[in-house]
Amino acid sequence: MALTATVGAAAADPASGRAAASVSHGKVTDNLYMSLGAFEDATSGEDPKVKAMIDRTDIGGVQVVAPWKALEGKKGEYKWSRLDNALKYLQERHKKLFVQVQDRFFDVAMKDANVPQYVKDEGGVAPTVDENPDNPTTHGAMVAQWNTQVRADFQAMLKAMAQKFDGKLAGVNLPETAVEVDTKNDRTKYTSKAYIDAEIDNMRHGKKVFAKTQFIQYINFLPDDDDHKRMKEMFDLARDKKIGIGGPDTLPDRKYQMEHSYKFLHEYKDALPLVAMAVQEPDINAKDPKTGKPYTRERFTDFAHNYLGARHMFWTTEADWLQKPPA
Repeated sequence: MALTATVGAAAADPASGRAAASVSHGKVTDNLYMSLGAFEDATSGEDPKVKAMIDRTDIGGVQVVAPWKALEGKKGEYKWSRLDNALKYLQERHKKLFVQVQDRFFDVAMKDANVPQYVKDEGGVAPTVDENPDNPTTHGAMVAQWNTQVRADFQAMLKAMAQKFDGKLAGVNLPETAVEVDTKNDRTKYTSKAYIDAEIDNMRHGKKVFAKTQFIQYINFLPDDDDHKRMKEMFDLARDKKIGIGGPDTLPDRKYQMEHSYKFLHEYKDALPLVAMAVQEPDINAKDPKTGKPYTRERFTDFAHNYLGARHMFWTTEADWLQKPPA
């Protein structure tokens, strides 16, 4: 689950010299971040601790991560009951629902990737490797969005989802852009250019179909983009088409992050309709380069709000401040 927060200011339109539309940042809204299954465990009473978190007065809503398979079974047969139930539960409590549509999976075998079986049968899943310096190397899988038919199926699901939920959800986001396809074992004809082209196409499509609900693309790293031209292209598109931007991790002043998406978020923050940042489990254990100790809640929030322009934050339910009563 995740929680959100809000902030604001107005500035020149980055990289264009045009005046940006006034962006009201206000305060940060905190939201919970969790999988759809974890949300259902909480609301059913199986996890009363998290259920109580949802009702906290300082929590604005929940971001649930919904894998593609949870939304579509057989091709073209969409399943909305789980999102319907989540939305109803939160609306009754005057809370917001954000949905992250997941098409990539970490530390999982390809055969277990949580995507419709027909996508697997058509060879629409690619093997990945995660060599994050903070964690042991793991292998995972992702949808081969660069395959035009696979992407058409994914976009058809997003369109159907919009027809059902546009204007009812607080936000819909696609997951992080960081990916490393295991090219030695890949059979999907992956190239970094085709992958980034597909991500951009999905951004355009998502914004087109979600006309009333804020559409958001998480951006952190891009493969083979050392000069950051493609990342700039994505941020320019977000500015021009009013697409929200966010990220899966808030890691204040971490060198690698600061050299990639963080610098763009800082530059474009007043020209974007929304910035939404997550604080996930690895983040709460990461050490602050300024202190050598784990980040504090205040440090996460101040950096996300003031440097990145975040208006919503999505917090892991493991965050220490959520283990205590609201202030």
